[in-house]
Formats: sequence, C-alpha cells, structure tokens
Amino acid sequence: MAERKGTPGSLTADDWVQAGYALLASDGMRALKIERLCEQIGATRGSFYWHFTDMKGYRAALVASWNAFLEQDRRSLAELEHLPPRERLSGMMKQLLSPQHWTLERAMREWARSDDVAAANVRAADHRVLVAVTKAYLDYGFSPEDAALRGQATFATGIGVLHLMDSADALTTADRYERFLDLMLAR
Repeated sequence: MAERKGTPGSLTADDWVQAGYALLASDGMRALKIERLCEQIGATRGSFYWHFTDMKGYRAALVASWNAFLEQDRRSLAELEHLPPRERLSGMMKQLLSPQHWTLERAMREWARSDDVAAANVRAADHRVLVAVTKAYLDYGFSPEDAALRGQATFATGIGVLHLMDSADALTTADRYERFLDLMLAR
C-alpha cells in the first residue's frame, strides 16, 4: 500500500479507501479509476499518489480494508452467539443491514463479479453468515431442513435489501426487519 506518514491536508488513506467503496457500490468496477476517485473525494492525483504507489497498491488497500472489516464482522457474530436465537437473529440483521455494510457489501459484490480474489472473499463471508443464521434457526427449534431453508431465505432477503435500497439511510427501518423476523420464526 505504501502509505506515507505526515500526509498533506486532511485526507487519509482510509478516506481514499472509503471513496473507492462508494464508487464501486454506485458505479461499478469500471468506474474505479484514479480520475474518478479524485472527483469523488475532491482531491488531486498528487494526493492519491501521496498515499498509494499505483492503482494496484490502492486495490490491495481495498482488499486489506475489506479483510479487516470481515475480521471485525466475525468477532461481532461471535459476540451474538450467547444470545437466545431470536435476539441473535435480530442482532445479525442489525449488523448486516447497517449503513457501513450497505456500502461495503454492494462494493465488494460488484468487484467480485470481475475479480477472483474478491469473489473468494465474498463467498467465504457469505458462507460464514449463512452458517450463523442457519444455526440460529436450528437453535430456535426448527428441523435442519427448515432451518437451512429459512437461513437461505433470510440471507437472500438481506442481500436483496442491500441492493434494492437507494442509500444506506433507507436501511434504518428496524420495525420492518423485526416483522420479517416474526414471519420467518412463525410455525
């Protein structure tokens, strides 16, 4: 990544990374170019090169940031494990449908369409979340078959919501998610 210390102005490497995620989420992989990033963040190419040696280094920083986010996500899911199943599912939904997830999920899923490493990271994250969601349904008392089906439906709905909402702000309607959870837990 080749981040320098004592960067000029107020921009950080993370500011550039977040701008890249936003650009990926809104306009796709083809938009991830230095010129577009500079427009997105309101800075010069010189500022970009102050933080990154080249676009390859920048993309490596995006992957590193995504992996750090996934590690935090793993810890967050583990922290919910002690909760009763319904509360665990509710907590997972709140985490996975947060504004930060909105940007990152959309960005990484878009990137995964054209990059094998990103695709592998997304598949691994999907598997981990699907296992946790399915386990919560099992712990609630559903049969393995029903738990798997409900887990897949819940996961697919979450991904769909992330892609159907126009902005991260639209994800804040917690009442709808609780109603969805009531529906999924009904027998």
